[in-house]
Amino acid sequence: MANVLESLTVPRASTMPSPTLSPIAASSFSSLSARRLPRFRGLKFIPSFVTRSFGSVTRIPSSRPRLDGRGGLVVCEAQDTSVEVSGVTDADWQSLVLNSESPVLVEFWAPWCGPCRMIHPIIDELAKQYAGKLKCYKVNTDESPAVATRYGIRSIPTVIIFKNGEKKDAVIGAVPKSTLTTSLEKFL
Repeated sequence: MANVLESLTVPRASTMPSPTLSPIAASSFSSLSARRLPRFRGLKFIPSFVTRSFGSVTRIPSSRPRLDGRGGLVVCEAQDTSVEVSGVTDADWQSLVLNSESPVLVEFWAPWCGPCRMIHPIIDELAKQYAGKLKCYKVNTDESPAVATRYGIRSIPTVIIFKNGEKKDAVIGAVPKSTLTTSLEKFL
C-alpha cells in the first residue's frame, strides 16, 4: 500500500524571525507558522524546540524555543492516518482470518447496502484504535458468497469477531461504536 502526499511549501530560513526575538514574539511566531501551513491530514507542525528521530518525539528542555533559522519541522504522521481496512475474498479467507495469530474483526457487507455505508467509518475507527492488537477486514458478500454462506450471513451488515480461527461473537446491523467496542474488549 502506498500513500501519496501533496507537495508542501515551507518558508525559507531568510523569512523566519531573527534569533534575537523576545520569547513572546517567538511563541507568536510558532502559532503563526502553524496557521500558515495548509491543512493536510497526516502532517503536523512541530516547533524547533522539539526534535524527532526515528519515529520518536523528544522535547529539548528549554524555557523557550530555539530560533536558529529552522523555525520547526513538518512531520508526516501517515502511520496514524493510513490504516485501511482491506477486503478479504474466498481465496484468502483461510490465510488472513482463520490462521491469524491476533483477533480478527470481519465486516460482511455489500455495495448496495445503506446501513453498511453507515458502519464503514466505525470499522475504520476501530482499525485505527486497535492497530497492532486487532486485524480488521471487510467481506463483500456479493463477491465472496462462499464465506458468507459458511457463517450463515443472512443480514448485512454483520460483524464477526474471530480468535484463534474460531467465531467468537457476532453483531448484526448498523450499531454504535460502543456496542462493537464492548464486544471486542472481551477478546483482546
